[in-house]
Amino acid sequence: MTNQNTPAVLQKDITDTVNHKVAAMQQEGLALPQNYSPANALKSAFFAMSNAAGGNLLEKCTKESIANSLLDMVVQGLSPAKTQCYFVPYGNQLKMTRSYFGTQAVLKRLRDVKDVWANIIYEGDQFDVEIIDGRETLKEHKTSFLNRDNPIIGAYCIIERSDGTKILTTMTKKEIDASWSQAKTKNVQNKFPQEMAKRTVLNRAAKAFVNTSDDSDLLIDAINNTTANEFQNESERKEAEIIEEIDQNANSEILDPEPIERPANVSADGEIQEGQYVDDQATQTQFDLGEEDPY
Repeated sequence: MTNQNTPAVLQKDITDTVNHKVAAMQQEGLALPQNYSPANALKSAFFAMSNAAGGNLLEKCTKESIANSLLDMVVQGLSPAKTQCYFVPYGNQLKMTRSYFGTQAVLKRLRDVKDVWANIIYEGDQFDVEIIDGRETLKEHKTSFLNRDNPIIGAYCIIERSDGTKILTTMTKKEIDASWSQAKTKNVQNKFPQEMAKRTVLNRAAKAFVNTSDDSDLLIDAINNTTANEFQNESERKEAEIIEEIDQNANSEILDPEPIERPANVSADGEIQEGQYVDDQATQTQFDLGEEDPY
């Protein structure tokens, strides 16, 4: 008798469930992107789940949460093979989260979107906005190649509609830092500040834009479901926290580090000197995506 809990049987069962739901959604008006293969995307997702650094997610997470994550992935036309999405466990619940590339791809699926991009504002740049007809508009952004070595002072995202209208979303560095403030560590932001700042402002722009779209409610629901994975109590869970979960071998359990030699900023009685931060190797993370990719 075939074991109903074997990985092959589980994958087939989940795949059938997802395919049936997608087929029903297509009957209701859902249109998948041209040249998008749900079968290939599902195979890529199962491979990623089975080979997660923290262990096989198919064994750790509930069947229902896996199926729902995969359904959201297919409805949005995303694929892990293109680094457009990741799967992160929270306890035994699997969540799918979009990458920077994934959010760009999803926004471009909306009928009214022609293009979308984000840029960093560096110290020394000439950056100015103006209010035209009540809407914030980019007036000028002049930069220099060497300014990339300067501190970041902000970021902005532009969503260009099909009629040429450009919708601007801006964030100061203080606002970006506030968006990262609940992250467990700042290793990812410190290592890839430009890319993480772009991702932050893009997600803010996307959240405000998608709910004004007249596209299929099924697509919008899937977009919002995934966006909600990055929020907690309607306040941002913070983009870096999600990528931090991936860096920590896709393991949501917080472990106490092994005792280490007392750092210089820790007193003899074990107290950390006020205003100091201890960052030991136990808290460091590395990307496990084949190559380092903060998106």
